Amino acid sequence: IIRHDSIFKAVWDWVILVFVIYTAFEIPFSATFLLPQELSRMKSSSRFAALVSGSPLAICNLCVDLLFVVDIPINFRSTYVREGTDELIVNPKKIALNYFKSWFLIDLLSAIPFEFMVDHRKDGVSNQGVSMPLTGLATTLMGLLKTARLLRLVRIVRKFDRYSEYGQAVIILLTCFFLLVAHWLACIWHAIGQAQLGDHNSWIEKLSRHSQHVSSGNVTHTPGLQTRYITALYFTMTSLSSVGFGNVSPNTNAEKVFSILVMIVGALMYASIFGNMTAIIQRLYSRTSRHRRNLRIIQDFVRFYKIPRNLRDDLEEYFRHEWSYTKGMDIDTVLKRFPESLQADICVHLHKKLFAECSAFQCASEGCLRALARRFDIRRHLPGQYLIKQGDEVKKLYFIAKGFVEVLKDGHCELVLGKGDVISCDYTSRQSLRTAKANASLLIQTYCQIHVVDWQDLLSVLRVYSKFRESFTNHLKLAYNLDD
Repeated sequence: IIRHDSIFKAVWDWVILVFVIYTAFEIPFSATFLLPQELSRMKSSSRFAALVSGSPLAICNLCVDLLFVVDIPINFRSTYVREGTDELIVNPKKIALNYFKSWFLIDLLSAIPFEFMVDHRKDGVSNQGVSMPLTGLATTLMGLLKTARLLRLVRIVRKFDRYSEYGQAVIILLTCFFLLVAHWLACIWHAIGQAQLGDHNSWIEKLSRHSQHVSSGNVTHTPGLQTRYITALYFTMTSLSSVGFGNVSPNTNAEKVFSILVMIVGALMYASIFGNMTAIIQRLYSRTSRHRRNLRIIQDFVRFYKIPRNLRDDLEEYFRHEWSYTKGMDIDTVLKRFPESLQADICVHLHKKLFAECSAFQCASEGCLRALARRFDIRRHLPGQYLIKQGDEVKKLYFIAKGFVEVLKDGHCELVLGKGDVISCDYTSRQSLRTAKANASLLIQTYCQIHVVDWQDLLSVLRVYSKFRESFTNHLKLAYNLDD
């Protein structure tokens, strides 16, 4: 059994997606551009003959056919999630039955190499490549049956819905879709011109005259493959974009009707794709605009209350520094969306490095760590800022995770604290009967990351986990004491 969310299945889906896109380009192109040319040049136009002759395209198509054949047994053994209940189905019989009812028929039709089943050797072929034998037409129609592979895009695109908020990906996908539609329409435009080669007003006839591929008013041979494809794609792109320079224009009734349909499709695509491009770009820069809006609020606050220049610079510098880490994301707001048990798991992950490296938490049970993690907060400080000043109330316990903090008492440096040090007060004896006052100032020397917990919250956890309280309070005896 292959899990649907395994790395192998993810890589395999990407490989299938690449070859589905290749098929989306190759099948219409081969049916309208390459097949008539092959029939005009080869006495035996079977695909086996092309394989024997070493045609790169035929070999590549055979590999693609084999890849889609292999994909069928893989899907028969891949787990799936039942819609509505989110239940993971791992039973082989249920997996096979679900795949057989859903995508098996489409995958089977798209994997069968129909074009290998037809041989053109019994039919005559025009030397000019103007007409197509009946079996050639049958091969084209059978080959087009492989366009059922494109329905696989629906199955894969559904998995990408969760990533639709990424504007860059949406723009790239919409651009690729626009080019794919333009390619399909170019192939149809060429097929219309190929079918009307006897009409002197068809666009291929006019292109031949312009390229001087005529003799006595008759087409001697059509322009080269590259010229015809680029011209057809040029016409569809100008029609879809509503530009229409007119140097390649419809002349026959069939071409005019097709041009009308192309312009309608182009208008709808502009409305649905490029009309929403502004919203997509705004979504790309939504975070940047939110940053500028919040910074503007701070600047307005500074001007309204006439904050001194040195404090203003500290405010703006701290805001930019904090934004560079969080990108405007408020952890508390995000956590409130989830149940308490999941909140505890996330908080333990956020503080796991502190719990692993600080010896004060070595004796803590899993439940104790989960309770502590929900009460911890992470603060980041810039050099030159004060963590606390002498004489301030001390209501929190500080664990330094990164950086250095200078202890200043009466303006003189007493010592420097670094990673792993704890800043505390002797609350163990008085049990928070009064609030302590700092006996020194704490000046940030380098960029610091400090884990902070309120003393009242910490004491509430210690009351519940009495076994941990003894080892934790013993460790605090080694911490720097800010109490007078």
